[in-house]
Amino acid sequence: MNIEILCVGKLKEKYFKQGIEEYIKRLRPYANVSIVEVADEKAPESLSEAEIEQVKTAEGERLLKKLPDSSYAIVLAIHGKQMPSEAFAEKIRELATYGQSDIAFIIGGSNGLSDAVLRRADFQLSFSKFTFPHQLMRLILVEQIYRAFKIMRGEPYHK
Repeated sequence: MNIEILCVGKLKEKYFKQGIEEYIKRLRPYANVSIVEVADEKAPESLSEAEIEQVKTAEGERLLKKLPDSSYAIVLAIHGKQMPSEAFAEKIRELATYGQSDIAFIIGGSNGLSDAVLRRADFQLSFSKFTFPHQLMRLILVEQIYRAFKIMRGEPYHK
């Protein structure tokens, strides 16, 4: 299985990078995982609604350019479907069973995802009603992908 994580912005925090690298290393026996970063749109702190939409549109266009047509696209969205880890594992198992071996997870920038990206999504996933920094969401996502593979294989989860 090939898993691509498309995200807005460059990860700068060393502690996030280390955690993500650790889970990607643990995932190697199960899947090829790669992270593709696209540039975030430079904008001032306070934006009007119209400016926020412009930022999301520009970032969304960058994300969509990197998203292969053949990939099953799962966007992380606060209004997406919430599920326990076991159901997430089952979702990944079903995709693999039915021949979908390329999955792309998409994490937007600090303003969220554009309507075009949300329309392209095959599935919208929410990890919580909480809002998380998009940098932290990368770490949470790779940990949950790792957990899903451990669940699918009936293997113990090593902390």
